[in-house]
Amino acid sequence: MMRTIPDMDTVALAVTDGMLHFELSLAYEVFGTGLTGVDRWYTLTVCGPGAVRAGRFLLEPDHGLDRLPRADTVIVPGWADVDVEPPADLVDAVRAAHEAGARVASLCTGAFVLAAAGLLDGRRATTHWAHTGDLAARYPQVEVDPDVLYVDDGSVLTSAGKAAAMDLCLHLVRLDHGSSVANALARRLVVPPHRDGGQAQFVTAPVPAPDNHPLAELFPWVIERLDQPLTVEDLARQARMSARHLSRHFRSVTGTSPLQWLLTQRIRHAQELLETTDDSVEAVAAATGMGTATTLRRHFARTVGVPPDTYRRTFRSREDARRRADPGRA
Repeated sequence: MMRTIPDMDTVALAVTDGMLHFELSLAYEVFGTGLTGVDRWYTLTVCGPGAVRAGRFLLEPDHGLDRLPRADTVIVPGWADVDVEPPADLVDAVRAAHEAGARVASLCTGAFVLAAAGLLDGRRATTHWAHTGDLAARYPQVEVDPDVLYVDDGSVLTSAGKAAAMDLCLHLVRLDHGSSVANALARRLVVPPHRDGGQAQFVTAPVPAPDNHPLAELFPWVIERLDQPLTVEDLARQARMSARHLSRHFRSVTGTSPLQWLLTQRIRHAQELLETTDDSVEAVAAATGMGTATTLRRHFARTVGVPPDTYRRTFRSREDARRRADPGRA
């Protein structure tokens, strides 16, 4: 049985020769560096069979792979050569960790390690879009989804490549610490605070630099006005372009439509308010531009998976559990 969320304090990176250094470094930065104002962060360990090489970097693990089952969360970075079977000792250790109750997540082609361990059998999973066909062909028991950024299947999570690996790591932080902490971490890392896992991972048009795309000034303008009943025409007017051109730019920059992006921002803002205030659901609905509590409940449950009231109780119970476990926690 997977450990409960309040206990998710230890994270282990499962490494061996041939790991992709980008995904490995990304996970180390997210889970290994504390965040100002958060008293209780993760304890990160690196577990491997000995000195391992990731690209041109030589890494000395803290512990052997036999330490993985002690971790609450095990992260498997990208596997460089997907044409070669991952080492049996790594596969066995990852399987043992999951059987011991660890939450196991793969970044990019690390999904091949999870699949070799049998953790993806009968599950929906993803990996880098260039390798989804290989994963599906080699492991037909896996339901491979090539069109998403990441998949959360409870005790097993998989992500697409590179930037999507960051999305999954932030998703894990959001599950463990809430949206406010995840957003603060994203600001420190200078990355978008949330991209929904179901968003398309491959956008055909190149994404412009963050401060140089046509919607750079529009995004903060919208965020400051989430309590207002904004329409696509309102956004197009502010961006000084037609609604058709706006939709095209949104698809290019975010991979989704203006209305879906706007709904996502409203839901994330609602999560923060439910976590950090005692405002009624009606007040949260008004503050997020949902209009009525009924509308908020419908969209929130469909997007997050639970109603707003349940989300608030669950988050508060997690916080209470952390405080009981650490009486000195503010």
